[in-house]
Amino acid sequence: MPSEHSAGSKEKSAPENTNDSEALARILEASGDYQVLRRLKVPESYSPAEGVSLLRGLVVDVETTGLDVTREKIIELGAVPFDFDSSGRVYAVHAPLSYFEDPGKPIPQDVVEITGITDADVSGQHIDDEAVLTALDPVVLVIAHNAAFDRRMLERRFPAFEKKYWACSMQEVPWQDFGSRSRKLDYLLYRVARAFHTGHRAADDCLATLHLLTMTRDGGGTALASLLKSARRPTLRLWATGAPIEVKDALKRRHYRWFPGSETRAKAWYLDLFGEEELKSEQEWLHKNAYDDRPNPNWLVERFTGMDRYSRRMELR
Repeated sequence: MPSEHSAGSKEKSAPENTNDSEALARILEASGDYQVLRRLKVPESYSPAEGVSLLRGLVVDVETTGLDVTREKIIELGAVPFDFDSSGRVYAVHAPLSYFEDPGKPIPQDVVEITGITDADVSGQHIDDEAVLTALDPVVLVIAHNAAFDRRMLERRFPAFEKKYWACSMQEVPWQDFGSRSRKLDYLLYRVARAFHTGHRAADDCLATLHLLTMTRDGGGTALASLLKSARRPTLRLWATGAPIEVKDALKRRHYRWFPGSETRAKAWYLDLFGEEELKSEQEWLHKNAYDDRPNPNWLVERFTGMDRYSRRMELR
C-alpha cells in the first residue's frame, strides 16, 4: 500500500522559483490572517523620464562615533543621487556612494553594537572627497531621515553642503497620513511599503528612505510631494526668550525645544512654525501663558528657509 507521502502523492513541495513564492505570498495575504513583507528592491528607475524636466536630489545618511555634532567623527557615509520632478515623482536612481572613514580613535562599544561597524572596518579607510563633491554639485535638494543630525555632521566634514537646500524625511512628511504612527525608518518601511531591508550599511538606509518617498497615499500625492511642499515653506522660529522657569512644562507640552546656550546666543526655549497664522496664534498663547500679558514681551522671531534649516549655523548666528 503506497504511503501518503510517496512519489505519486500530490502534496505541494516548496516553491521552486520567485513566481511560485509570490503566488504563495498572495495566497497568504488574501486569507486576511497574514501580512507578507518583501525584501526591498529599489529599481534603476521608478518612472520613464520622457519629456520631463528633471531635478537632482541626494539622500544621505551618516554613522558616527557619537551624537555630539561639534566633536564626533563620521565613520560611514552613504549617499544616493536620484532624479525627480517638481510634483514629487522619482525617476532614475543613480549609483549609491558608500564609504567608511577612519576616525583616528577607537569606536565606542555602544556605537559598534548599534551600527555593527568595528575598528577593523574603518582602519585606514577614507571617504572619497572628490566623488562626494562631484555627486553633490548638481544637487538642488539634500534629504536625510534625521537632517538635524546628518546636516550638522556633513557640514563640518564638507562645507559645500552648507550651500544646498535640505529637507528631513522624518520630520517633514505626515507619515500618519500614510498609515504609520511611528517615524522610525524600519517601521515605516514595514508599515508603509510592506518591505524589509538588512539596514547594515548607510547606503542601504538611503535606498530605503528614497523608496519610502515614492509611496502614495489614498487621494493624495507621493511622500516626496509632501516633503517638497514643506521644504518650500519658510520656517518661523519663535524664541521664548526670558520665559520664566515655571512655564517650562507648559512649553514642553506645546513641543518647544530647549537650546542650552552658546557663545553667541542665550539659552532659551524655541518652537519652529510654518506660516504667519501659526506664528500669530502661538504668540497670542505665549503672551498670555509665559509673559503674563506684559506690554512688550521680549520674544524673538527668526525667518529662514531650507538653505539654513537644520544647520548649526542657526544656533550660532
